[in-house]
Amino acid sequence: MFLEESFSKPPIEPVICDLLEQRGVNLNVLRLDKIHPLIEGNKWFKLKHNLQVFQERRDLPILSFGGAYSNHLRALAAAAKLLNMKTIAVLRGELVEPLNPVLSFAREQGMELIPVSRSDYRRKHDPQFLSQLQAQFGEFHLLPEGGSNLLAVKGCEEIVQNVCWQSSARKRVLALCCGTGASMAGLISGLSKREHVLPPGVLGISVLKAQGYISQEVNRWLQANDCSNAVNWSVEESYHCGGYARSSPALSAFLTEFKSYSAIPLEPVYTGKLFFALFDMVQRGVISAGTEILAIHTGGIHS
Repeated sequence: MFLEESFSKPPIEPVICDLLEQRGVNLNVLRLDKIHPLIEGNKWFKLKHNLQVFQERRDLPILSFGGAYSNHLRALAAAAKLLNMKTIAVLRGELVEPLNPVLSFAREQGMELIPVSRSDYRRKHDPQFLSQLQAQFGEFHLLPEGGSNLLAVKGCEEIVQNVCWQSSARKRVLALCCGTGASMAGLISGLSKREHVLPPGVLGISVLKAQGYISQEVNRWLQANDCSNAVNWSVEESYHCGGYARSSPALSAFLTEFKSYSAIPLEPVYTGKLFFALFDMVQRGVISAGTEILAIHTGGIHS
């Protein structure tokens, strides 16, 4: 593929600390954040098949949506720059100067940043609003918020190829943080297609304060992808810390403590909440002794 050769196989690294040893739980991390210096994590898997299609009309810009800390927009800007394609980001809310590191990087890659009001942003699926954007920018490739569509789900199926269990534990859990449910649906679908292999459970940690939304979206993507869904999966919604990009004193304290025994970088929007949830679930016995967890590090460390 056009950029495939520039990506590395993600390593799997252990997390070792007293709590995990005392509770008899193995925690390993699939470092998708290490696959590429600019286009990291699950975002590449969501983008790759969309970008293949967009290559058929390289002259058209790619227009997508996101917030001020969107890892999707950052990855899209980087990938499009490498492909010499133009990108346009429709941003939720005001464009605050100086730009944060995510938007600053996106602009450096040539992405045009277009802020819209939150009310207009909610119309991102409205054909009339999309027509207004087309009148403003001309014809473009449309990529949904978060890069989440059926091609993204199919791309995330490929993450499963990097899953490798590090122990003979009877109970296995594949865990990831969730913002749209597309990556989780891709994992479930990919696991379902692995013949003669008993699939692990899949645990999604929602980073949104939106009861039931991620589960609903996962089901929707699985149905659209014709997935038989032979995998046991669930979404935990108690660790959003107040909502998307919100934090809490407990989360901040956990991230500080985590640094004392692991060099794996975490941030508070996505991966921090994933590990915060996993450690709390181990502490409370929700994740029991004899379990191996493979946590997917989806990237997002930008400063």
